[in-house]
Amino acid sequence: MNDRSPSLSRRAALTRAGAFLGAAATLGPGVAAGAAAETAVAKPEDAFLFCLNTATIRGQKLGLAREAEVAAKAGFHALEPWVDSIDGFAKSGGSLSDLKARIRDLGLTVESAIGFAEWLAEDDARRAKGLERAKRDMDLVAQLGGKRLASPPSGATDRPVIELPKIAERYRTLLELGDQMGVVPELELWGFSQNLHRLSECAFVALETAHPSACVLADVFHLYKGGSDFRGVRLLSGQALPVFHMNDYPSDPPRDKINDSFRVFPGDGTAPLVQLLRDLASTGGRKVLSLELFNRQYWEQEALDVARTGLDKMKAVVRKSLSGATAKPAR
Repeated sequence: MNDRSPSLSRRAALTRAGAFLGAAATLGPGVAAGAAAETAVAKPEDAFLFCLNTATIRGQKLGLAREAEVAAKAGFHALEPWVDSIDGFAKSGGSLSDLKARIRDLGLTVESAIGFAEWLAEDDARRAKGLERAKRDMDLVAQLGGKRLASPPSGATDRPVIELPKIAERYRTLLELGDQMGVVPELELWGFSQNLHRLSECAFVALETAHPSACVLADVFHLYKGGSDFRGVRLLSGQALPVFHMNDYPSDPPRDKINDSFRVFPGDGTAPLVQLLRDLASTGGRKVLSLELFNRQYWEQEALDVARTGLDKMKAVVRKSLSGATAKPAR
């Protein structure tokens, strides 16, 4: 499949940049400071929507329906399932339309889902298969009432390093597929990958697509692992970062040795979460904070206890970040 280069006039580029960049970049320091100050009086639920990524309780092997029940009982607003779980539910004879209704009755929305289609692979045939898988994944997500699909650099985590304009062409192709399917593919940052491992790379690619639905999915752990500056999120609008994966990490092992299994509850590690959340709040909009952990110790505990503890700790960090924002606005 040939890549298609998006056309981008100067006016369209400026319009797209204005929507993608945050208040601090487009409104000027005075207005940005005022917007940040307003977030200080907001309740955590006003600034953020709390979501459970089912990886957090994946080890308990509950199945998608019970994972949704756990999320609701714990007090989450939303669910972020994995596509393989949706597929497994359907293949086992479950009705996705019935599950969609059940999730709605539980008071949850499906803000995003996790997939691994190889849409970025360098080999043309492999990339074509990746797009077919992405279409299938989007269909499953749409049947469940989901809004977005995580789209990491699967199939391109090793060398060669792909030029960013070429990645933008391929991401636009994926976005156009999402237009057809009614699901928005989120450009996901992976800190360990050779491609798209920094926030600046993802922001460039999303801007370069000139597509109105282009957005970035960032993650506390992956920002750290890839060496991105956490303060960079303040330069992106709420539209550009609709979903954010929440977790924390310890000081040991060091960055070059750490992996996903070391993720811990928000506030239990050394990540600069208070400033990060303050910066996220300052850019406007209500963002989805999705708790995504892969900690094997948590998988050995009761799923509901893990979900409740994770939500309580996430809310505690959010409250701390919003209190005091008036005294020292994000810059």
